[in-house]
Amino acid sequence: MNDLAHQLEGLLQPWQPLPWLAPLQQCCRQRLQRWQRDRKCQQYLELLASLPPAPAGLTCDFTGAAVRIGRAGQLDSAAMEALQLALFGLRPWRKGPFELFGLAIESEWASNLKWDRLSAAIAPLQGRRVLDVGSSNGYYLLRMQAASPALALGLEPYATFFHQFCLLQHFACLPRCLSLPLKFEELPEMTGFFDTLFHMGVLYHLRAPLDSLRALRRCLRRGGELVLETLVIPGEQPLALTPVERYAKMNNVYFLPTVTALRIWLERSGFERVRCIDVSRTTNAEQRRTAWIQTESLEDFLDPADPDRTVEGYPAPRRALLLAEAR
Repeated sequence: MNDLAHQLEGLLQPWQPLPWLAPLQQCCRQRLQRWQRDRKCQQYLELLASLPPAPAGLTCDFTGAAVRIGRAGQLDSAAMEALQLALFGLRPWRKGPFELFGLAIESEWASNLKWDRLSAAIAPLQGRRVLDVGSSNGYYLLRMQAASPALALGLEPYATFFHQFCLLQHFACLPRCLSLPLKFEELPEMTGFFDTLFHMGVLYHLRAPLDSLRALRRCLRRGGELVLETLVIPGEQPLALTPVERYAKMNNVYFLPTVTALRIWLERSGFERVRCIDVSRTTNAEQRRTAWIQTESLEDFLDPADPDRTVEGYPAPRRALLLAEAR
């Protein structure tokens, strides 16, 4: 954890000199220093320190629905107990599923379903520099390893999910994959550096979505691809919903556009070849309460008398996936 800045420098070594590297390293150091004074983060660090080392001959499989790290029987009973304690201590596991040394983690989201919707439609990731904004515990960063990107960099500002990635990477030891404990807005100007940018489940949390889309455009090279997933509302008109207070019990949802409005946002923000590849209602098959979370989930966010509505009376969650290229 303390050598995150050095890991970042090593990861970016093939593309140096980079004028923004030192400011980026400093942002990471400052965030980690703040977290070291936080009691919950101290507990996370203790859990990570208790983990057994990665066993010799460890293999990973990033091609299936569950990301698999190691296999059953590679850790002795004491090591498995330490692993289980760390995994449960880092709940909730929102994204997944995972399987670590035969232990299945049934996450709240079956994130493989979203990956299946997009993986065949996006530009091939082999050799590309990829940024995943709001990468959570790194499920998508790990799934994309099967395509051999040159760089897979995640941004995750929430301590629980960032430390979950640290646990997974403790065993996987992927050389071209790293998560940073930052928001996208905290990055220095990284103009034109990335070939592909994932921005999934983030846009509706932002107060100024067009400004944010323009900032995403700046860090993509010309012709680079944006993979955007966000909540939308039904309809063909170029309109957006602004919840009065909460949407599906979330108090930080600001704009839910129609797909038509979302296309316009992207085009006005410097993107072209905008296409919608999927619109899906969120169902209990994709988001549900499991033993790996301690909180409410989708069924608690919907009106029990009308599952087509949230508890606030808005259209039930549906998510659109759009691809666009930077002009």
